[in-house]
Amino acid sequence: MVSLLLFIQEAFQLARSAVSTPVTPMDSESKDKDLESPRYYHLELYDSTEDLEMFSEPFRRRDLAVQEDRKTQSTEKPTISSGDFGDQHSDSEPASNKDGCDALKNMAGYDTEKKPPFKDMDTYCITCCVPVRALDKQCSEHEEHEVIPLDSVVQIAKDELQKNICRLEKQIIHLEGFSSHLEEIFITVEEKFAREEHNFERRYDEVMQTLEQRYEETMQALGEEKKEKLEALYEQLVSCGENLDTCKELMETIEGLGQGANKADTMKTAVTTMDRLEEFLKKDVDVDLSTPIEYEARVIEFSDVQQLMDSVDSLPATFPPCAPVMNPQDPNSATGTSVRVCWSFFSEDLVERYQLYYKRVSNDTSKEEQAEFVLNVKETYRTVTNVTPNTQYEFWVKALNRAGISPASERAVYMTAPLPPVINSKEIQSCEHAALIRWECGNTNPVDSYTVELSRLTDGEDEDIITESIVGIPNCETLIQLEPQQNYLVSVKALNPGGSSDKSDSISILSTGTSFTLNEETAHPLLSILEDGLTILCNEAESQRRDLSFGENSFTRSIAILGNPIPFHGKQYWEVYVDEKIEYRVGVAFGNASRDSYLGMTHSSWCMRHTVTASRHTYEFLNNGMTPDIRLTIPPRRIGLLLDYDKGSLSFFNTDIMQHLYTFHSRFQDFVCPCFAVEEPGVLKIQNGIAVPPYTLS
Repeated sequence: MVSLLLFIQEAFQLARSAVSTPVTPMDSESKDKDLESPRYYHLELYDSTEDLEMFSEPFRRRDLAVQEDRKTQSTEKPTISSGDFGDQHSDSEPASNKDGCDALKNMAGYDTEKKPPFKDMDTYCITCCVPVRALDKQCSEHEEHEVIPLDSVVQIAKDELQKNICRLEKQIIHLEGFSSHLEEIFITVEEKFAREEHNFERRYDEVMQTLEQRYEETMQALGEEKKEKLEALYEQLVSCGENLDTCKELMETIEGLGQGANKADTMKTAVTTMDRLEEFLKKDVDVDLSTPIEYEARVIEFSDVQQLMDSVDSLPATFPPCAPVMNPQDPNSATGTSVRVCWSFFSEDLVERYQLYYKRVSNDTSKEEQAEFVLNVKETYRTVTNVTPNTQYEFWVKALNRAGISPASERAVYMTAPLPPVINSKEIQSCEHAALIRWECGNTNPVDSYTVELSRLTDGEDEDIITESIVGIPNCETLIQLEPQQNYLVSVKALNPGGSSDKSDSISILSTGTSFTLNEETAHPLLSILEDGLTILCNEAESQRRDLSFGENSFTRSIAILGNPIPFHGKQYWEVYVDEKIEYRVGVAFGNASRDSYLGMTHSSWCMRHTVTASRHTYEFLNNGMTPDIRLTIPPRRIGLLLDYDKGSLSFFNTDIMQHLYTFHSRFQDFVCPCFAVEEPGVLKIQNGIAVPPYTLS
């Protein structure tokens, strides 16, 4: 790599020196006589065409490596030196040269067949592979050749050089990284060699110590046997000496009997000597060796030494491994019933397996909650199953080998993914442009956030589904934007550090008009809501009530109920089917409207009231107890209500005949709730989710 860069730098210097040296005709003649290989200049080495103006020597492609005879060309055109325009290619020119010319034409992007005029610029003859200067008068021979601007050739050469430089830079980076890797491997090999050397020395020391111990034990036993033999022989030698002394004494005594003068004393001595001799002869004198001369044959047991020698090759762990390190939980590494646990082991100690411990994190002190579980693992990861959703677990791990078990790692807390939320379909509110979705978490432990997935069903034959996601929702409700007149499927997922839950059951939303639900907590005890959730039934009159159970938020005087607030700006429309034979009130009210007053009797409610007398039907449009003087000739059976937050208005319509009845004008400082009251036994039926009729907008 370095040699290539030095070569390029040297080429630059040679090129600059060549530019600074003018070429004379004498030089051209000397070149004609020179039969050495031609000089080849690299286009990539020059920054502009000025660097090439002084070259009368052929400007050749760097892939051209064939020497041609210049004298032939000079004889054909005596007026022009072959050194001015370079060698002309013969039919025997190598195919590589032609391919290079074709490649140059393709790279330049010129259609040379059209022969564009380049009279006033420096050019490059592709046929001859030489540069042609614009000031050179003797260039008529290139008129029929394929030429391109010299600037283009230089630019092509620069581009090619830049590509090669980029490749060289990438190669340098790659080699530097590889070199760093080799250095790390080198250090690792050195460290491992040191450990292996230390281990072999220690094991061989153990073998030598064992052999020395066996030698000392054998020599000690052999010395004891020698001592025993010598002691036995010494005792036998002493006994033999004592017997010999006795024999000598008796012989001397017997020999001295005949020399005595006193016969009586001699007889007494003879009798005594005969007794001693008789007693001595009766004694059995053992003349055999009491101990064998040969030592006992001893066999040294080397089986344990052989085991030690064999174990040197296997290099078993002689020390327990160090403690592993628990990794923090990776995102999306858990489901509701499983979690992937990972740890690391940074030591070079030998590890045969791991023991993964875990238990549930809980304040409950019961045995079931505090139970610990153990798994044997070969790798440094494990997917633990049969766990509880949205629950924290403590994990720790130990490493084992033949020498023992490591200390426990520090404990890490992992969390399983939560349970899917449950969408409360009764509390969903929507309009043409938006929808308010509420759901229940369904998990004991809190979750980090929620994701709402919105799928729009198209009208195509294949029922294509276009999905959008709203992420990072902190609470159990969200307001989503919709497109009018569309059918949507909505689902919710809960997220925590362990991952995301499964999708909740999807619900369908039609963005055709305003949809709301009734707030049953506000209902008077005499009111009932049927299964459709939009039909209100009063079973008995207020005068017949006796002991009723009122809720904390229910109406106590008016037999009324509120709908949930309509949290959408713009126009909202719904209709109410009424019975002209009963008394009722329909309209809107703030959520904090007094529960101990009738609808329309305070500043916080606006409603249309219908009362029946014996003579006529009375219709009032009440706010703060006041009503305009309006008489209706046709009793409405279906009342349309148009709430416009932007204009601050609430309009009533007789939908059957498309008649405008009355409009309240007020600045609604907060979202309002639809309100309904039935003052005698009867039914009110609400219809929502319908588009705003055109006649209401005129």
